[in-house]
Amino acid sequence: MTVTSLTPELTDPAAPGDGGSSVEGQAVADAVSDASLRRSQARSDEIEAQIAVDPRGFRMLTGDRPTGNLHLGHYIGTLSNRVRLQNLGVDTFVVIADYQVITDRDGVGEVQERVFSLLTDYMAVGLDPTRTTIFTHSAIPELNQLLLPFLAVVTDSELRRNPTVKAEMEATGNRPMSALMLTYPVHQAADILFCKGNLVPVGKDQLPHLEQARVIARRFDERFGRADRRRPVFPAPEALLSGGTNILGTDGQKMSKSRGNTIELGMSADETAKRLKRAVTDSDRHITYDPQNRPEVANLLLMAGLLSGRDPEMLAEEIGDGGGARLKAVVTEAVNEHLAPIRARRAELAADPGHLRAVLAEGNARARDVATATLDEVRAAMSMSYV
Repeated sequence: MTVTSLTPELTDPAAPGDGGSSVEGQAVADAVSDASLRRSQARSDEIEAQIAVDPRGFRMLTGDRPTGNLHLGHYIGTLSNRVRLQNLGVDTFVVIADYQVITDRDGVGEVQERVFSLLTDYMAVGLDPTRTTIFTHSAIPELNQLLLPFLAVVTDSELRRNPTVKAEMEATGNRPMSALMLTYPVHQAADILFCKGNLVPVGKDQLPHLEQARVIARRFDERFGRADRRRPVFPAPEALLSGGTNILGTDGQKMSKSRGNTIELGMSADETAKRLKRAVTDSDRHITYDPQNRPEVANLLLMAGLLSGRDPEMLAEEIGDGGGARLKAVVTEAVNEHLAPIRARRAELAADPGHLRAVLAEGNARARDVATATLDEVRAAMSMSYV
């Protein structure tokens, strides 16, 4: 989920009454250029500095699809950053995007169990429901109602050029996709804009999605906005480029539950040790930190270093000729020690399902109040308020 100067400023704006120019649509969908990425990074750095001084001007939207249990890659890559921003005072909204589960699946699976698993993980790692609004997509009809006016300002062709949609088309051999999958970028825009989120932590591969949300916000105001153009209905959301480190799975590939290579936050210490014992290394007994030539070994050292607050090169020197067995022991100790209080808190939360349901109900109610106020503004701007 979970929404700067994202891509070069679009100089061919959509004409009133038009779904948007092909030039603009292509700019949204194209890969981010190096120059654009540098501008995005510079703006992201400025935002970080602003947050350090006064976080009150920012509302962050982020989230996850409940398709599986959260793991160490999620924790290092995104969750710890969400907690950091919450603790700095950024107004934080986290969506558990249960409706989006069916964009590329025939059913929802164990969606209810996974929703509460995500909620448990969120709270265990430090997201505080008194400071962070945690809610489910399906519980906020006013959010989903924004799809109608938003769909009116985008075209079929530009949605098909979106990187995620293009990837889905290629993966299925250009077979017909569901309309829900085709409109996935618009769903993401509604997630961000319903709460007037103006800050979205993303990786560079997600910048085109955020640019689509920016375009939708601007087009809505051009076509339907208030008489006072100085007060747009929706802010243009900006990117906080993720500095999160990419942690690979125990097999050296992308960490993924389907590959069985993850260290889940809810695993026991023994399960973690067994999983890490099978981790891929190499035949060289002398341990060195060399991401280029020894990626699997370097990944394990990086994992241990990040969780223990130590430099991976120094860890490698200490392990020396200890080989893969010693390396895995060091990593296992670092992971289990760091996750021990999180796992204890997780077990405590999971033992009280009534509390979890109350937390989610409160978050849903809070998010719905915000969504209702936004929808009221949208109706007023569109002259569709009849009371």
